[in-house]
Amino acid sequence: MPKGLLIVESPTKVKTLQKFLGNEYLIKASVGHIKDLPENELGVDIEDDFKPHYVILPGKAKIIRELKKASREVKEIYLGPDPDREGEAIAWHIAEEIGEKGKNIYRVLFHEITEKAVLEALQKPGKLQPSKYEAQQARRILDRLVGYQVSPLLWEKVRRGLSAGRVQTVAVRIICEREREIQSFVPEEYWSLTATLRGKGSTTSFDAKLVKWKGKKVKIANEAEAMAIKKTLESLPFRVTKIIQQERERHPLPPFITSRLQQEAFRKLNFSAQKTMRIAQELYEGVSLGKMGQVGLITYMRTDSVRVATEAVHHVREWIKKQFGETYLPPKPNHYRSRKGAQEAHEAIRPTSMELEPEKIRPHLTKDQFELYKLIWDRFVASQMVPARFLQTQVEIQSGEALFSATGSIPLFLGFMALYVESEDNHEGDKEESLPPLSEGEVLDLLALTPKQHFTQPPYRFSEATLIKELEEKGIGRPSTYATILSTIKEKGYVRLEKGRFVPTELGFVVNDLLVVHFPEIFDVEFTAQMEESLDQIEEEKKGWVETLREFYSHFRKDLEMAKVSMRNMKAEVIPTDEKCERCGSKMVRRWGRRGYFLACSKYPDCRYTKDLNEAGVSMEETDTRCQQCGSPMVIKNGKFGRFLACSNYPACTFTKSLTTGVACPQENCDGMIVERKSRKGKVFYSCTNYPHCTFALWDKPIPERCPQCNFPFLVEKPTRSGISKRCPNKDCGYRVSD
Repeated sequence: MPKGLLIVESPTKVKTLQKFLGNEYLIKASVGHIKDLPENELGVDIEDDFKPHYVILPGKAKIIRELKKASREVKEIYLGPDPDREGEAIAWHIAEEIGEKGKNIYRVLFHEITEKAVLEALQKPGKLQPSKYEAQQARRILDRLVGYQVSPLLWEKVRRGLSAGRVQTVAVRIICEREREIQSFVPEEYWSLTATLRGKGSTTSFDAKLVKWKGKKVKIANEAEAMAIKKTLESLPFRVTKIIQQERERHPLPPFITSRLQQEAFRKLNFSAQKTMRIAQELYEGVSLGKMGQVGLITYMRTDSVRVATEAVHHVREWIKKQFGETYLPPKPNHYRSRKGAQEAHEAIRPTSMELEPEKIRPHLTKDQFELYKLIWDRFVASQMVPARFLQTQVEIQSGEALFSATGSIPLFLGFMALYVESEDNHEGDKEESLPPLSEGEVLDLLALTPKQHFTQPPYRFSEATLIKELEEKGIGRPSTYATILSTIKEKGYVRLEKGRFVPTELGFVVNDLLVVHFPEIFDVEFTAQMEESLDQIEEEKKGWVETLREFYSHFRKDLEMAKVSMRNMKAEVIPTDEKCERCGSKMVRRWGRRGYFLACSKYPDCRYTKDLNEAGVSMEETDTRCQQCGSPMVIKNGKFGRFLACSNYPACTFTKSLTTGVACPQENCDGMIVERKSRKGKVFYSCTNYPHCTFALWDKPIPERCPQCNFPFLVEKPTRSGISKRCPNKDCGYRVSD
């Protein structure tokens, strides 16, 4: 007779566990949640202390019958879903469905799927945790109250199929507010002055920037000021007045927590948060390693703790000593402190065994699995290595009333950086070059004095990595929710990705503005963060779940009732304009439709003429291009697959063509042009008009400028932190310049 029945979430995890436990235990999978709130109704009795009404999920009745049947063969039932709130809820619901008198039900927590961890968990099983389950239940009910009572308002006032979410709406708000900062930003002109210098008898030149003029921090407002300073300095000597050398250390970062893994995987591997979590789940649950069978490669991937087990620290230090030598090993283990409120029951994300080196098991992994596993491996190993050491040199150079400064840095010892460098350290333009040997009092040769125009830059749009960082810093959501939040706001059409950055759509702005006006507290960033703290307090048994829901709903109910009466009805709204109908001469009005704002004749239904508007709410931008069919001006429109040219005489003329970049396809014997397109995921790219016969494509925007270095027919441009970077797409060239 088996020792007991072990129930986990995933069939993949079952295979891994069977390798360790053999026939000692019956092992079954619930395949995720078995119960939830009903899909077609609120499912919460607000008047009866928010009592939830759970129902069996579609397709799960058969699984429950199988679990009940298996439970009759044993006396001990071990519930092993994931060690977090969601896993606790799954375990709780399973216990409710299969628990019978005479059965002992235990909770087991697997923080990693290794033989040692699994056997230890089964030898020391615990009990179901009511407080953790109540915290999950409170979150589920909160999200249901908001989603199922605000979403119908949006269906009525804006469009069917929309949704509001307690956390997702705040994420959209953050993106919209950043976009408005960008829109209202007024760039200011400023100039820099760079001296290219060389020591006497030296063959190596270096650049120094003007930092002070007439004893004050330099601020050159325009070209005239820059040229005046340049003229003054051109005939003056440049003398080294001070050299400061300092040894600096760069310390390794802690091993990954969920949010940091999502950010780094986006930056280094271009993985979405959703993709990162899917692959991490595969690595955690177990991957087939040939003769070794199913092996769990990493610890649990939903964590906000940087804690590492003592035994794991010992093993990684032994590995570092063996692979790199003692000079790379600190005398004592590096210790990291988790942020306030982190769940210290979990470890950081790390490899389960130092014997499973990425290159050794590479043949058994998919490309994506290998890349993510290696990223986790390298970060974990580097976290227990010595700091990198650099010699930083700062040189001050005087010329008349001008003070120039140059900084250089050379590595003395790479330390952890011999293995791993965080992506944020790799930004172009941030690197410090080494300086040639110089001495105080030395007079330098001036090779060039270069003034350059700059403009202050608006805040950057959020990428997946920076949005996750923003949500984490503001206390919005939890590590396990970020991937779902980002996925939902894209799927609902509230935002789109443009060159890897989130841009609010017209729909996103409309929904955000309506919800923020009518629910100022519920969708406030600070209030949402406080709710996350309340959920943590429920788990810590410092607060009751019913009490928390009452506090929330007292505010929410008032706003909800008011919004039902006073929220703008976008569907019924008619806004007069001065534009005239091209068919009957009547005034046009602005209306809201399924695809956003458009212009319609005020004499509808007698006149059905309509005209598209772009997302700024103005008529489509006219171009100098003429329609090949009727001769009317072409306008730029936004479509499902990106921007395109369309005849302004639509619907009388339906001629359209791709929006060309003015760059000819460089492929041999191809007469196509490079045009702008949009991928299925909404990302803009550029490809040949002769597709599929010609498959030339690139992500960066081509511009009709010949490369001055190799004469390639065009360059490509890409936004950077400091402006626009232009480079030659010819891999053998390497030409690059930044504006």
